[in-house]
Amino acid sequence: MDEHRDRFGGVGPICRTLTEHDCKIAPCTYDAHHKRQATPSARTVRDAGLKELISEIFEANYRVYGARKVWRELNRQGQAVARCTVEHLMRELGITGVVRGRRVVTTLPGGQAGQPPDLLDRNFATCAPNRCWVADFTHIKTWAGVVYVAFVVDTFSRRVVGWSAATVKETVFVLDALEMALWQRDREQHPVQPGELIHHSDAGS
Repeated sequence: MDEHRDRFGGVGPICRTLTEHDCKIAPCTYDAHHKRQATPSARTVRDAGLKELISEIFEANYRVYGARKVWRELNRQGQAVARCTVEHLMRELGITGVVRGRRVVTTLPGGQAGQPPDLLDRNFATCAPNRCWVADFTHIKTWAGVVYVAFVVDTFSRRVVGWSAATVKETVFVLDALEMALWQRDREQHPVQPGELIHHSDAGS
């Protein structure tokens, strides 16, 4: 309308022409819109400032923060704002946090074999190295996916003597950690003596 108002003699004639073509726009509606653009409301100004802060927080935290964490960070910075407002502004910005995936299950009982007895009876104190090793494995979420990590700890020094990482939960991945522990002790001139070591896991010994 701003481009053609002089040609058509003002806003009124343009609005009447648009109304004849089933596009009803009242002159007062145009005037109100024009006024809002010229002098934005306090809320519009505040939202623009909040959008800048939200974008900064989102980028500073590796683009993983969702609305809840962004809202908490804003409040820590002294910006009193409702969580629903943060959610609304993030939708307008087109940004979302990383959604956690399904819970990763590391152990699936097979039931096909009996569980070995617990030879330690929860007593992990030892008087020398290579008497008791405890083993387990866990998972770590990375950008590339889930990585499983197996480890073996000597309870005498509480040192990780062997470890292994893999993207799948297979027997060889756990055995690699044990093989590394045995190799490590051999290299350090402290080989495991037959009959002295108990290798314990949460599934038995």
